[in-house]
Amino acid sequence: MFGLCVRFTCKDQAAAEAYDRLVAETIEAIKTDEPGTLVYASHLVQGQPLQRIFYELYRDKAAFEAHEAAPHTRRYLDERDQYLASTEVDWLTLQTGKGTSG
Repeated sequence: MFGLCVRFTCKDQAAAEAYDRLVAETIEAIKTDEPGTLVYASHLVQGQPLQRIFYELYRDKAAFEAHEAAPHTRRYLDERDQYLASTEVDWLTLQTGKGTSG
């Protein structure tokens, strides 16, 4: 299993709304076209209206690489920076959990 958690901070409210539309379109394609993506969830952060947190779990590193190469992900990566003030990525190693193979 391969995972990451990403915190995005949008530039302003208009950017957050546009970013959310881009994310929604991207996630629809992830749902239908990425069998190796086990969890891809976008979260709002209570009390922080410009922040978004993504939680992503992939079957393995190859599934993550397939996700990164997919046309919908390439489009997302090409367009996201116009809406974002910052991005923080934490790469995860599974210890144990429910609903996982760990």
